[in-house]
Amino acid sequence: MSTPKVITRFAPSPTGYLHIGGARTALFSYYFAKRHNGEFRLRIEDTDKVRSTEAATQAILDGMDWLGIHHDGDIVYQSKREQRHRDVAEELVNIGAAYHCYMTDNEVAAERELSRAEGRAFRSPYRDHRVFPTPGAEPKSTPYVTRFRVSEGETIVQDEVLGEVKWDNKDFDDLILLRTDGTPVYMLAVVADDHDMGVTHVIRGDDHLTNAGRQQQIYNALGWDVPAWSHVPLIFGPDGKKLSKRHGALGIDAYAARGYIPAGLRNYLTRLGWSHGDMEVFDDAEVTKIFELSDINKAPARLDFDKMAFVNGEHLQRTSAEEILERGRKFFEEKNEGPLNDEQMSRLEPAIQHLTTRANTLIEFAEQAYFVTRERPVEITGKTKKQLKPDAEKYLEDLHSALQAVKEAEWKAEQLSGQLKTYCEIHELGFGKIGAPLRASLTGGAPSPDLAIVLELLGKAETLGRIQDCLSTYY
Repeated sequence: MSTPKVITRFAPSPTGYLHIGGARTALFSYYFAKRHNGEFRLRIEDTDKVRSTEAATQAILDGMDWLGIHHDGDIVYQSKREQRHRDVAEELVNIGAAYHCYMTDNEVAAERELSRAEGRAFRSPYRDHRVFPTPGAEPKSTPYVTRFRVSEGETIVQDEVLGEVKWDNKDFDDLILLRTDGTPVYMLAVVADDHDMGVTHVIRGDDHLTNAGRQQQIYNALGWDVPAWSHVPLIFGPDGKKLSKRHGALGIDAYAARGYIPAGLRNYLTRLGWSHGDMEVFDDAEVTKIFELSDINKAPARLDFDKMAFVNGEHLQRTSAEEILERGRKFFEEKNEGPLNDEQMSRLEPAIQHLTTRANTLIEFAEQAYFVTRERPVEITGKTKKQLKPDAEKYLEDLHSALQAVKEAEWKAEQLSGQLKTYCEIHELGFGKIGAPLRASLTGGAPSPDLAIVLELLGKAETLGRIQDCLSTYY
């Protein structure tokens, strides 16, 4: 007998942004499906007509697209499958696994209070035909809900992450499947949709663990194959408490705005609660080869923003200059307080390879690259201006002349470093005597790498222009 194709799904409710916890669940589902040459499907659970919005749906789709999680097949919209959900509920009624409950709101409230007092689950008097013992005797005009009839015995879930979980069925309420207006509830819709989509593995947060017990009963009543369950512990904040707004950004869009890149965030979120040996930094191809549910940790994971930044920085070093320019342009221009012209862009591109080790996010990258894109004349203020001491004027004039004599073909960091050292040796100066004022004139105090590299990246014309601007403005 052949093993069925692995099919996983991500099923967010469109009531807000793509939460990082949801994104991590999507990544686990995505990588597990790809590990087994399966399919990763997307379902939008938009049955909450009040809270579900098109804008929220689009935010989720945009978040997944930015993060690089691409689903297989068409998107399934739960709201478009209501008739199928009603048909499944009717099938459950026909086989005796569900029933129509005519209790009023007041009767339901009274029964709930009584059941709590007696330490048992909710049971309707209509479940065993005690009110209408004769089939067809139910009133036609009285509103009713359709409830699932919980069977006797126990429910055992074999969870791929948490192991065996067992419930006594007497502790499960007879849950509502269809409301009085005939609309389905989540618990019914998710079972019908997962079955019809051929989902073989359900991977989600462990706040859904009890739902698995309820849903497994529905699967069993219908005689359907039960998917493999995997309930992932939630993400906690750095303080060990459940993640909330007080811990900062929760949505994927917020991390994009903070200068994280998709590959870095994918890596960090995957590693958050999953481990394989000593792997810390990896790409999609590497993790797809080894991802298994058995490597998901049973304990909640804690967000560590320092580690997130470190992992992102490692991926920045692996990222091409073209991609950094594309993803980072917004941050470069924000730092520049305006669009970058062609000349600035021509200086920025070759600078990237020298700056990737100096930044963990694109915002930090823009800070490190600012010395390259600064427009002339470079403003020099504060502590940096103090480097322009009276005796520095002669040094800058001499260096301007010396550098002007360097041929364009020889304008390389190694040769330029030699020029600066030779000047210091001839004039018996410590390098700090010329280095500090020269750096101030060229960068205005902006973060920058080795001075010879700064000279090479700025180019001959820009370097000489900035030195001359400094001499004209500050001396």
